[in-house]
Amino acid sequence: MTPKMIWANLAVEDLQRTDAFYTKLGFKPNGPKHINGDLVSFLFAENGFVIHFFRKEKLQAAMNDRLADLQRGSEIIFSLSAQSRDEVDKCLKAATEAGGRSFREPAEDESGFYYGVFADPDGHKFNVLCVEGM
Repeated sequence: MTPKMIWANLAVEDLQRTDAFYTKLGFKPNGPKHINGDLVSFLFAENGFVIHFFRKEKLQAAMNDRLADLQRGSEIIFSLSAQSRDEVDKCLKAATEAGGRSFREPAEDESGFYYGVFADPDGHKFNVLCVEGM
């Protein structure tokens, strides 16, 4: 198997809230019809990585299974590259101002990487990592 694309499908409670959150963070809608009754979709990188945010009920039915309880744990963490420490700081601040939660304030770790972690209003986690000098 040689897929031409990979994307993520995540569950959310409120499509409008999710649309507003990622729009405030500056992510590009995935086409002119990026939102409908079942999902809202955004592009997350220059290489066209897409995340579809489905209504929780729709994704649960498609998976024929229960979904992770993000208040009790994590399903996955996405890493977003930033070009500078300042960009990391601004992204984390924008995420909390838009209704997300900070899970790790921006700081340098023991390996010298500068990063912070936020969760969107539904609990999906994103690591924002400075790639300056990498």
